[in-house]
Amino acid sequence: MADSQESMKEQVLKREIPWETYMTAKMIQGTDLMLLRRYDHRGPEVQSQLLNQDGAAYFKTFLAVLRNVSKEETTEYVLTLLDEALQAVPSRAALFHDKTLAADDIYGPFLRCLTRKNWFTQERATRILTLIISSRPRAGGSAPNGTSANGASTSSAATVPFDSLDPIVSPFIDFLCAQLKSPSHPSRSVPTAISALAALLRERSYRPLLVKADGVKLLAPHIVPPSGQQHVQLVYEAVLAVWLLTFHEPAQAAIRAARIIPKLIDVAKSGAKEKVVRVAVLSLKNLFDKFGSDMIEHGLLKVVVILQLQSWSDEDLSAALQALEESAKSNIKILSSFDQYKAEVLSGNLDWTPMHKDASFWRENIGKFEENDFQTLRVLITLLESSNDSRTLAVACHDLGQFIQYHPAGRGVALDLKAKEKVMGRMTHPDPEVQKQALLCIQKLLLSAKYTSYLQT
Repeated sequence: MADSQESMKEQVLKREIPWETYMTAKMIQGTDLMLLRRYDHRGPEVQSQLLNQDGAAYFKTFLAVLRNVSKEETTEYVLTLLDEALQAVPSRAALFHDKTLAADDIYGPFLRCLTRKNWFTQERATRILTLIISSRPRAGGSAPNGTSANGASTSSAATVPFDSLDPIVSPFIDFLCAQLKSPSHPSRSVPTAISALAALLRERSYRPLLVKADGVKLLAPHIVPPSGQQHVQLVYEAVLAVWLLTFHEPAQAAIRAARIIPKLIDVAKSGAKEKVVRVAVLSLKNLFDKFGSDMIEHGLLKVVVILQLQSWSDEDLSAALQALEESAKSNIKILSSFDQYKAEVLSGNLDWTPMHKDASFWRENIGKFEENDFQTLRVLITLLESSNDSRTLAVACHDLGQFIQYHPAGRGVALDLKAKEKVMGRMTHPDPEVQKQALLCIQKLLLSAKYTSYLQT
């Protein structure tokens, strides 16, 4: 795939574009024609020299072509020229914010390119737009130069409000989310979209836009232990995006709802490239105060202890591992297993953590379900009606069945709380696991207590 894209790029750069015709048609000006003749089909060294001398003027001309000429071949050609210039020296994107371009729409031409049904065009427009947005000057004329350990742009103290860019960034993020949902290209759309998001989310004011677009859950499928060098970069950028989102409180709930936390633990456990482990561990550290019990239930402490046996060159990673170990040990002392279970139920998102199928958990804690007039059980039954998540529904049916089996008055209590009707309503659910657990739960409701233990769960 990479070879075919490279071949396509070479073919595009060989094209002869009729610049004189465009000037005759008043699509470009005489100055534009002069600059295009000077730049067109020159070697990389000559083009680089020209951009160093007057890069803003050349970018202004390229924008004029993209704005006024709709022919696909020409659009591809100019986008490729720009993409090559920016990939060679990304800092050149700051030239789009030069005062000589103040009256130009520097975003519109690229946003329009995203609507074309042509991945070659979309990919280059995505990369260019990401760099232009990321290089937006801040107060005092400085450009962003990275992200600090707290997930903020390092020059954020001098930032100006970025809300004015929301009409630009919001549709761009929508496009990136659409690529994650339904890729235009089988192998390049997802890496390109995730790379762009990882860059954009360095700016804290763009993080709410991804949450609003319901895009956090789209990162989840790509947070897995990496396999192969190319996959390492994809996983790294996906986890980096999550780490940046952990600094935005509304995103934290979305991260948990998307079940990204156990995925982060799996990535850390894999002991892949240090940079991947680093962002996974730092993400877990940021989320621990809210979701520490979830992490402990998924075996965080054991993973952290094993990781600490390795030698890491990054001091932040070593410090984060130490902090996580101390927090996890303290948390284990404070929380009983039922406290963890209750917190999970009250969160509204259930997962197949070990306690759900642990017979000793149910035997030891069944009496605690009676606390506060069966509050935990009532919430569990409510989830059967209110949740749209298949896994939550399956686990809720299973747990209700466990309560019926282990509590001396389980059947009667469940029937009094109208659980039967809610479970039966899930027997026709499209997910087979929900159907299975609903059926088993109903069987436990109908059978006498001495037979329920024979049912397979």
